[in-house]
Amino acid sequence: MSVTPEQNPLLELSPQDLRAHAAEALTRARARSVALTDAVDDEDLVRQHSKLMSPLVWDLAHIGSQEELWLVRDVGGREPLRPEIDDLYDAFQHARADRPALPLLGPAEARAYVREVRDKAFDVLERTPLEGSRLTESAFAFGMITQHEQQHDETMLATHQLRRGEPVLHAPEPPRPAGGARTGEVLIPGGRFTMGTSAEPWALDNERPAHEVDVPAFVLDTALVTCGAYVEFLESGGYRDRRFWSEGGWAYRTGHEIGAPRFWWRELDGWWRTRFGVREPVPADEPVVHVSFYEAEAYARWAGKRLPTEAEWEKAARHDPATGRSRRFPWGDEEPTAEHANLGQRHLRPAAAGAYPAGASPYGVHQLIGDVWEWTSTDLYGYPGFEAFPYREYSEVFFGPDYKMLRGGSFGTDSAAIRGTFRNWDYPIRRQIFAGFRCARDPRPGEVG
Repeated sequence: MSVTPEQNPLLELSPQDLRAHAAEALTRARARSVALTDAVDDEDLVRQHSKLMSPLVWDLAHIGSQEELWLVRDVGGREPLRPEIDDLYDAFQHARADRPALPLLGPAEARAYVREVRDKAFDVLERTPLEGSRLTESAFAFGMITQHEQQHDETMLATHQLRRGEPVLHAPEPPRPAGGARTGEVLIPGGRFTMGTSAEPWALDNERPAHEVDVPAFVLDTALVTCGAYVEFLESGGYRDRRFWSEGGWAYRTGHEIGAPRFWWRELDGWWRTRFGVREPVPADEPVVHVSFYEAEAYARWAGKRLPTEAEWEKAARHDPATGRSRRFPWGDEEPTAEHANLGQRHLRPAAAGAYPAGASPYGVHQLIGDVWEWTSTDLYGYPGFEAFPYREYSEVFFGPDYKMLRGGSFGTDSAAIRGTFRNWDYPIRRQIFAGFRCARDPRPGEVG
């Protein structure tokens, strides 16, 4: 099977339409950044709500700093606006726990700074030929900065989940599946498929290049693991049974006295949780979220299964067995809509299993995009032929066994920052992120013809 490129509508846009597309993506990202930072008062904006996270005001100014570095200075060739703050907002210079002690821009100054940067970035977008270099071809740099801002918006959303106090964020409830939650398994036949991309204009370096991967047959859950299923693991003593935990997972669980997903607690009438300041019973049909890789791994062993590899996840999400090609998304090549997936902070929670039938893959696997990031068993690595671009610090410096891959995005991920090839990663101990999982297993004798 030869590598077949996905059909990307961005490649067909005229320069004028491409500029309009990039401007709209940047504008949508900024509207979200503003909403997340305007939702709290200045005192909350500068407070560190957890040592795992930066103050919200740091994220806001960091967004502007990266935009200035790449769009205003590099692409536009303009003079620096605030060169004296470059080090303050370099994520590699200062650990998150140390950032509150830095001489950061205050709320009003940070807001003024990002507005000034954006004005200059739009001027650069209007004047720059969208060809002639890898940074400007297909408006790549503008797409990269859009994705960077949306990624920090999701980080800020996670900070909102960690803050204490009354709810300040509000959103409508997600849709409900007709006929109740869906569960089940599907056999994904073995064979080669095209993983990664060489055609997606705004794909980041670790998604490239497209390459063929031979994936043996496997069985995958058609739905994400729900809270109700996870409660069975809890109630059966899964957190106390050493058999289900890896060595690192057991050390982490016992060392931190973890006994349930983050933000959960037990009452006489059942399990409860806190969600963006709202105290509520844990919903049985909703995908479990705020679990670490180690917890997901232990659940899978308890269930007699395992976590999927990254290649298995992507094959289930992208491969079309009817044509042999890889799609951009499970449902096809068109951009996500509200019918396809729970994305973009449209809702402030995962939707019940089976709520997006229009987003299912050809194999019948649901909610591969949106709702919760999905832990896989694969370490972060570069694909064959990987080339760091435009800077090593985006992903290459993280390669190795310390990080586990997450795929698919969450309800807090914007459509500009997710696709079937997008790769996310984090430490296996992370629980504040919007991560859940689904299980896989090897076929049993007789299941493969």
